[in-house]
Amino acid sequence: MTTTARDTVLGRIRDALALAPVPDTSVPRDYRTGRTLPDEERLALLTHRLVDYKAKVYPCTRERTAEVIADVLRERGARRIGVPAGLDEQWLTAYDGEVRQDSADIPAPSLDALDGVVTASAVSCAETGTIFLDGSADQGRRALSLVPDLHVCVVDLSSVVVGVPEAVARLVPERPTTLISGPSATSDIELERVEGVHGPRTLAVVIRTDA
Repeated sequence: MTTTARDTVLGRIRDALALAPVPDTSVPRDYRTGRTLPDEERLALLTHRLVDYKAKVYPCTRERTAEVIADVLRERGARRIGVPAGLDEQWLTAYDGEVRQDSADIPAPSLDALDGVVTASAVSCAETGTIFLDGSADQGRRALSLVPDLHVCVVDLSSVVVGVPEAVARLVPERPTTLISGPSATSDIELERVEGVHGPRTLAVVIRTDA
């Protein structure tokens, strides 16, 4: 078997760790937890963070969910969208484009042919403007939310917490978690912002204020 440079490096790290004394340290776990804010303040804080990250935010009531999603997709010219298998069908009753239900046997590269994707979300952190997807049936696999260039994500205000510790406490560690803070963006060597490198260039967040 051929030994690669990676094998060599990892082997040396393992040897070093085996010889090194075990440090007598403990990691403090007294994180700030249990913080709360009124609904209006959580909504305002999350919206401010998302807008700062260049996401589009559409607050609405539960009753207007389908109408708002259809408006967003129409505004973006999305005529063919993908959805996870467990997405609430009522959310798309006002959309007149083509809807393709995702499944694990669809190759991830083919998702690039979609104009956008609509998913639900697990929990959101107002303080950091971060939306967490946990791979549940209404959120789908990670590729579905990363490959299409438009992601319409529905967030219920009841699932918005103040900080990261409160958000993490609501997640199941064994589930695949995807963290989203605005559209995909990075900076090149000249610190010029480049969008859409690792995910959608457009993130539209539909926040249901009574759900």
